[in-house]
Order: sequence, then C-alpha cells, then structure tokens
Amino acid sequence: IIQLACHCCYFYEENEIKLLTAEIERLKNFGCLGVSPSLEGLRDENAKLKYRLNFLQKSLQEERSKTAKSMININSCLQEIFGAAIQAAYPDLENPPLVVTPSQQPKFGDYQCNSAMGITQILLKTKEQKVSPREIAEKISKNIPANECIEKVEIAGPGFINVHLRKDFVSKQLSSLLMNGVQPPAVGKRKKVVVDFSSPNIAKEMHVGHLRSTIIGESMCRLFEFAGYDVLRLNHLGDWGTQFGMLIAHLQDKFPDYLTVSPPIGDLQAFYKESKRRFDTEEEFKKRAYQCVVLLQSKNPDFIKAWELICDVSRKEFQKIYNCLDITLIERGESFYHEMMKDIVKEFEDKGFVQVDDGRKIVFVPGFPVPLTIMKSDGGYTYDTSDLAALKHRLCEEKADILIYVVDSGQSVHLQTVFAAGQMIGWYDPKVTRVAHAAFGVVLGEDKKKFKTRSGDTVRLIDLLEEGLKRAMDKLKDKERDKVLTAEELKAAQTSVAFGCIKYADLSHNRLNDYVFSFDKMLDDRGNTAAYLLYAFTRIRAIARLANIDEQMLRKAAREEVLILDHEKEWKLGKCILRFPEILQKILEDLLLHTLCDYLYELATTFTEFYDNCYCVEKDRQSGQIVKVNMWRLLLCEATATIMAKGFDILGIKPVQRM
Repeated sequence: IIQLACHCCYFYEENEIKLLTAEIERLKNFGCLGVSPSLEGLRDENAKLKYRLNFLQKSLQEERSKTAKSMININSCLQEIFGAAIQAAYPDLENPPLVVTPSQQPKFGDYQCNSAMGITQILLKTKEQKVSPREIAEKISKNIPANECIEKVEIAGPGFINVHLRKDFVSKQLSSLLMNGVQPPAVGKRKKVVVDFSSPNIAKEMHVGHLRSTIIGESMCRLFEFAGYDVLRLNHLGDWGTQFGMLIAHLQDKFPDYLTVSPPIGDLQAFYKESKRRFDTEEEFKKRAYQCVVLLQSKNPDFIKAWELICDVSRKEFQKIYNCLDITLIERGESFYHEMMKDIVKEFEDKGFVQVDDGRKIVFVPGFPVPLTIMKSDGGYTYDTSDLAALKHRLCEEKADILIYVVDSGQSVHLQTVFAAGQMIGWYDPKVTRVAHAAFGVVLGEDKKKFKTRSGDTVRLIDLLEEGLKRAMDKLKDKERDKVLTAEELKAAQTSVAFGCIKYADLSHNRLNDYVFSFDKMLDDRGNTAAYLLYAFTRIRAIARLANIDEQMLRKAAREEVLILDHEKEWKLGKCILRFPEILQKILEDLLLHTLCDYLYELATTFTEFYDNCYCVEKDRQSGQIVKVNMWRLLLCEATATIMAKGFDILGIKPVQRM
C-alpha cells in the first residue's frame, strides 16, 4: 500500500502528500511499513517516514519545475481542449477526428478546429444521422472547458471553429521563454534513440553521396537530444568484407615492411583503385586476395595489423570532414558485428526460417519477393547477415525504443526486408518499438543529373567543402565585409556561411526528394537560405547592442516588463515565436527537417514585418540620439533571436555576432 502511495505521490498535487502523511501515521500503528536498504541507517520509524516524505516532496518539486519551464505546445493544448469538448458533446463517438491547425489569415483567428466536417461523415455512416457541420461546431463550442488560452471562438463557413488566443496568455508564455530560455516541449518518458548515419566505406573517400546522410543524421540527433532523449549516434562503417583481401595483398606488395614501418599511404583512393585494377586483371593476385580474406577472418595477427593500418588512414580522412561539419559519431562498423553473425544464422535456422538454395542459406520474409541471403555457399556472410546482426544488437543489447536509419532511398526495399525479418523472428513489436528508415533522395548537379565532376567522377566531399569556403570568402569580400570585420571575425563569418549554407541547402529540402546543389543559390542572401537567415540573426542581435542594452538589462526587463502585443505585427510575431514547440513535435514524428527551415524563414520574415512597422528604438531625426527605448519590443527581438539560435543549433549551423 505504501509503495503504491509513494509512486502516486510523485505525480499528484500537494494534497496527496498531506493524505500520505496522514496515511503513514495510521499505517505506522499497524506495523505495515517496510524499510528500504537506503533507510537502514535511520534509527527510528519517525525519521524513516520523514525521509520518505521529504524525498517525495523534493521529487514533486523537481518534476513541477521541469514541467513549468517546458515551452507549451499551444496546438497540443488546443487539441486537448477540443478533444474534451468533442467527448462531452458526443460521448458515444469512438476516435472522433481531431484537427487543429494555425489559421492562415488573421481574420480567421489564430487557430482553427476543423473537426466538425469529419464528425458529420462519421455520424452519417455509423448512426445514419444527418447533421450539418455547423450544428456540430456549435455543439462542440458550447462544451469547451474552462481554460487559460482561449479568448473566444467563432463559427465560420460550413463549420470551421475559429479560435482567438488570449493576449495575456501569449504574453505570459513569451515572458517564460525569456526567463527560462528555450526549453524542450514535454515529451513524456525518456527514451533511448539509436541513429545510424553517415556510414562511409573504409579505403574509399567520402563523396557528395555521403553528405546528405551525415547532415540529416546529425540534425536528427541534435533534435532528439534537445527533446531529452538518450541518443546513440552510430557510424556503420563498411570496414569488413572481401575488398580487404585485395587491399591487404596490395599493401604487402607495395610496403613489405608494413609490420615495422608505418606505410606512407597518402592517397587511399588511388591505393584502392590500384588494388582493384590488379584484382580484375591479375589471376594470381586475385587468388592471393581471397586467401588474405580467409586469414583476416581467422584473426591472423599480421593481417589484423594490416587491416587496422588501412582503417586508420581512412578514419583520419573521415575525421577531417566531421570536424569541418561539426559531426559527432561513435564508430561501430560491420566488423563489430562479425562475431554475432554465426548466432544470427543459427537463430533463424532454429526457428525454421532458413531455406537452402544452391548452397546458400536464405530467408524469405512474407510480403517481400527477394529473400535475404544470410550465408553464402562458401560459408561467408553477407551484408544481409551484418545488417540483421546490427538490428538485433541495437534492439536487444542497446534496448533502443526508437531506431532510425538515415540511408538513401535506394536501400529502402533492403532495409524494409531486414526490419520485417526482425519482426518475424520476434526481436521487436512495431507497436512498442519504432524502427524507421529516414530515406533521402540524391544530390543533383545544375544539369539535373547526378552531381559529378566535369570528368564524370564522383565529387569528393572534402573538395566540395573547400570550394564552399572559397566561395563564401569571395561573397563576403564582394560585400566589402573584409573592410569592417577583423581578420578573426572574417574567418568566423566565412566558416559560418560556407558550412551553414551547405547544410541548410540540404536540410531545407524535403529529404525524400532529390535536390539540385548550387553554390550560387545557397550563398544568395535573399530568400530561404542560410546566408539570409544568418544575416537576419546578426541584425536582430545588434538591435539591443546598438541601443546600449546589455544582457543583464534584458534579463531584468524580462522579469519586470509586460510584453504588450497591441500592434498587429507584435501579435503576429509573438504567436509565430510560440509555434516553435509544435514545429519540433511534428519533426519528432515525421523526421522531416525542412519543416524547421521553413519555420525559421517564416520567423525571420515575420520579424522583418514587425521591425519595419514597430519602433524598437526611437531616435532624434536630427541628432540621431536615442530618445526612447521600447523595452517590450526589444524583448520580442530577444525572444526571436533566442528561438533562431536554438533552431540553428538543431540544424548544426553556427551563427556569428558580426557578419
């Protein structure tokens, strides 16, 4: 009884603590209270009871403090309110449609509930009742419970419910944002998220094809981390397989003393091409390459050393890219799962899923025409085997609640087959564990064909980044920024613009689609680009600075000032700022990061409208001296910049103070 009371008390109000206190006093007389190991050192029963009570009160305060600081998702709040209203109006209706969206025009209020039309159809189909959507909307409106956010509702057209928010509610939420900073929306239980992204192949250079997985995966990780999830970022390197046989054989020929002298492999890509040419044209070399694979897989120390040398050269090259793009990953390549593959094959055999086809061991998964090959006729394993081993390890050892593979769309059928095999064998239940393929399209050149160099080769990623740095500097010098920025500020602006623009150009497109890579478009400081947003951000940050208002003064004003939202542009900006949590919630569900980019662009343009119409700092026209500072408007500037900064952080973009 007391354990149940303790757990309940963690979540409920203070009166529950009072009830618990009384219950403890009553139960104490009957000797019902057990003693936990952590309380053994406490001498008397009263001390034990007080200890438990203090713990409960402290836990409750911490939970409340965390909840109070979370940014409110206004859309979710309105869904709860209208969900309750629909339930009260139509208690017999099962799973009624709940549709709440921001209004597109101010004359239609701030949000709209568009559930009435759907309910009309349900009543007609299930109960054969013909009721107009407008009548349903009126009934829903009459049942709206008391709340702190809705000023009034109006019924428009055939049955739209237009919602007008209370200004004091919006003002209060903005003040909370300014005092507490950007806090993640409440997402419930802390879950474990595993994200598989980037995943280049050892001995091959990262090319433009790796750009999307790396950028998208990093941003997804940042979002889940901000939302409070426990995130494991995995780099599933291609570091095992038959290609290492030819690489090791070529290493032995070219650097016979590799065991004692570190081989000076400068260009690993050229080294790979040389070994591949020999593998394709020299029969003796090919046989020796196969022998090297066998010796490597049997863990021969000399061959493991050769393998490690090749891997280390690649790692250093990969890390240069990751440092440029500020990417954090834990390496866990195919070799990590090699020892598990034997057990994977046995598990599928034991459960009767394996068929033998011309010496191969294959697994057919219902709904998929092409089987998985889990063992080749020569006894070797395949990508299917390693992917199954990785899936099981992430689900059963890492205990992932959410597992995301950021891999190109071309792998869709393969991954869906692997996921379905995991379900079939009982590794996870999709109703409990979310396993998702965050697919993405290819990068195209301006000719709308696959992005390649003029000679037809794949574009090296390091060359692309260096070209970005050069072009960003050219752009800054065209704008004569080199004349007003210090050398250090110019370098920071160059890096911010170059890498920020490359990331944003990718993330601002729906990842499911192909996109055209164009330096000219991404460096344009007009339109929905990182260059425009970064410049807008530095301008917003400069407003308070030029008015001689420092951070301490802004913090003091946030505690004391009421944010007046009387002007229509103030009101529009305030509401736009507070939509941030619902934007993040949507992305957590659909993993489409372009929604955040669209939002940041909308926020920046909404701010421009506000700034053009509402004086933040008023100056004497003749002398240029500041005569008045409208502090509540500076606070709106600060709130805008705070949200933009967090948005940039999630996208992996680093803004600068001066640009």
